[in-house]
This record gives sequence, structure tokens and C-alpha cells, in this order.
Amino acid sequence: MPKDYVTPNVNDNLQDRMQSITQQILSRTRLLQIIDQLSLYTDSHSQPSPDQKVDRMRKDIEIELVRDNRDQITAFNVSYSSPDPRQAQQVTSELTNLFINENLEVRQQQSEDTTKFLEDQLETARKTLANQEDKIRQFKALHPGELPAQVGSNLQILAGLQSQLQTEEGSLNTAKQQRVYLETLVNQYRSLQGTTKAAGSAPVGLPAVNEELEKLRAQLADLSSHYTDRHPDVRKLKQQIAETETTRDSILVDLKAKETTPADPDAATASSELPEMRDPTSPMVQLQGQLQSNRVEIASRERAVADLNLKVVDYQARLSQEPVREQQLSDLTRGYEQSKANYDELLKKKNESAMATSMELLQQGERFRIIDPPSLPVKPEFPNRVKFCGIGLGIGLALGALVVGALEIMDDRVYDEKELQKLLPVAVISEIPAIAAASDDRRERRRLSIGWATAAFVSVTILLGAALSYLRG
Repeated sequence: MPKDYVTPNVNDNLQDRMQSITQQILSRTRLLQIIDQLSLYTDSHSQPSPDQKVDRMRKDIEIELVRDNRDQITAFNVSYSSPDPRQAQQVTSELTNLFINENLEVRQQQSEDTTKFLEDQLETARKTLANQEDKIRQFKALHPGELPAQVGSNLQILAGLQSQLQTEEGSLNTAKQQRVYLETLVNQYRSLQGTTKAAGSAPVGLPAVNEELEKLRAQLADLSSHYTDRHPDVRKLKQQIAETETTRDSILVDLKAKETTPADPDAATASSELPEMRDPTSPMVQLQGQLQSNRVEIASRERAVADLNLKVVDYQARLSQEPVREQQLSDLTRGYEQSKANYDELLKKKNESAMATSMELLQQGERFRIIDPPSLPVKPEFPNRVKFCGIGLGIGLALGALVVGALEIMDDRVYDEKELQKLLPVAVISEIPAIAAASDDRRERRRLSIGWATAAFVSVTILLGAALSYLRG
């Protein structure tokens, strides 16, 4: 499988892996299994110990690495030396299968261990990330409304609260002014009940009512230029104007009624006060009702102003705490982001490792293949008998020449005239020829024949031995 599609998660250094696999295959346990299985190193004369068998087999096994021009391992050769060619083929086949199977097992085990390690690290990273998330969640729950993301909404809410507070304070001031006005009308109306004026004369409280009515109409005109008729202040002013007009009409009706009553002050007072207090439509009762409603409104608006002040203070405190919360949240978020980045990276590596493990289990990754299966040897690899025979012959001739030369040097006998002249300081006057007997001639010929026969026998023996050894393989 190309590495661009599935990245392996095992060691790519073939030399290190070969060393590890070789150590495992050449271990005592593995070699003893092969020795027992194929009955190797059995000798009827001697019984070697298991350790001796293992040592001999390690010496007979040879592993040769094949490298290319870039010094990269591309293949390796496994060989085994044995006197029996079939046995050598069987052992080599067994060793080759062990290399293939061991390589698959090593890669699968390394791949599974890598995936298991990444799974453990991923679980640890997941717990750390969950703890970071829980801390951020608890922090947000403990500080609602004080987080940096809520600054904009807090500013808008604070601005709205301040606007509401300003409106409520304005309405409260208006209500207080209305209360002063209503109290003034009540006092004036009470003083008006005990006094009367000439016919056609205006009452004392009527100008004040008209003045207040004009003032309210002026305020209405000013508000109408800024707001619509649906605005609460506009609607309230219209209601106050209507109530004031009703009060003024009631005063006028009451004054007209008093003009037709008897002149007795006590009777007039009794007849005017008692019905005033009993009649719910009388101006006095209406003014007192308006005054009571005004007091309730003032109390309600004071409570609203107090609540708005508390809310304004609360949101101002939230805004003042925002830099501190931002720094605290930034510290928590930084740890969370680091944990999340670590978790995402481990998750990616774990998924890639799991895919690589599946590839190894399906034997789609790197694996050994037999290029040249072990064959049955036709001739022995060692020794080269022709070569050894030639070497032996050369060494024999050299030793023979050496022996002859040594004997010749060690022989101090004189055989000819020249050697004798070298030994004597004077010239030779005469020479006595050797007188050979018939027995000496026969003994000399016999010795010469024995020498040649011996040389021929030795040569023939060497040649026959070499030929027999070569033919037997």
C-alpha cells in the first residue's frame, strides 16, 4: 500500500528490524525446535549437548544483506551449510519461513502496540479536555453577566436601565408636582366652601384651576412636538387635562348651585358640606380620590426608581468586573485550547494508526517475499576439491624440491673434478677412474627403479584420490 494513502506506524529502518528478527530466529529456543524437528547433528559416536548443537547451527547459518548503490538494503540471502544437500535445503526453507512469519508478527505487534499507546494517550487527553470544559462551565455559571462576551449586551441593558430610570424620575417629579397641585386645590376648595362672593364674581380657586389647566396644555404641546400620541407621558398629560377640566366644570356647577341657596350661613354650610362629603360626584371627593391615586403612583414610582437604581449599580459592577473575568477566562480558555489541540492531534494520529494496523493485519503493508526459493544443491559449496587437489600437488612439489635442495646442501661429498679443485690448493696431476663391479651396477639400477616406481605410485595415488573425492562430491 503506498505511503501517500496509508502511513505505516512501524519502524521503517530495515537494518534494525533485520537485526531484531535475526536475534529472535537465532535464539536457543527457535534453533532447538528446528534441530529437533529435522533431527540435525545426530552422531552415533558422540552425543553433543543442546548448547553444542545450537552453537554449531549458528556457525552453519549465514545471513547476507544485499545493498543498492545508495547503501539501502534491498534484499538478504539466507544460507545453511550441511553435509547433506537435502537437509541443507530443508533447513534453509525453514529459516526463510521463519524470517517471513517473524517479520509479519513483528510489524503487526509494533503496529498494535502503537495504536494501543495512542488510544491510551487519547483517553488521557479526553479526560483532560473534559476537565477543562467543566472548569469553563463552572466559571461561567459562577459569574453570569460578567463575561467578556456579554459586555455589549450589558452596555445596552445599562443604557436602557438608565433611560428608564431617567423616565421614571421625570414621571416621579411630575407626580410630586401633581400632588402639590392637588393638595393646593383641596385646600382652596375647602376654604371656598366657607365663603361666597357676589353673584357673577369668580371663585378664589377657579383661577388656579385655569392656570394649572393652561400649564398642562403647554406641557402637552411641548411633548407632542417630540413624541407621538402613544407615548406614556403624552397620554398621562391628556388624562390630567381631562381630570382638571372635569374639576373645573364641577366647581362651576357647584358655584351656580350655591347662588340659588338661602342666605343663612349655618344652614348653607350644613347643606353644602354634608352633601359634598356624601356625593361621590362632588368636586371635593374627586379631588381627594385624585390625591390618593397620586400618592399611590408616587409610592409605586419611588419603588420603581429604587429597583432601577439597584439594577444600574448591579450592571455597573458587572462592567467593572469584566477585565478581571476576561483575564481569568482567558487563562482557562488557553488551557482548554491547548488540550483541544492536543486531543485533535492525538485523535488524528490514532485514526491513522488504526488504519495502518488494519493494513498490517490484512498483510497489505511491507512484507518479505521469496525471490529465489532454496534449491537442492548439485555440488558442494565447500570444499572445492579440484582446487584443493591442485593446491596439494603444488605444495607437494614445492616440499619435494625443498627437501631435495636441503639434502643437496647438506651432502658434503665430492662428486666431480671441479669440486675437488675447489677444495685442493694445488692442481690435480692425475685422476684414478672408478672401478665399478657388476654388483654395484645392479644395486644402482635397482635403487633407481625403486625410486621411479615410488614416484609413479605416489602420483597415481594422489590423482586417484582427487578423482574419487571429486566424483563423490
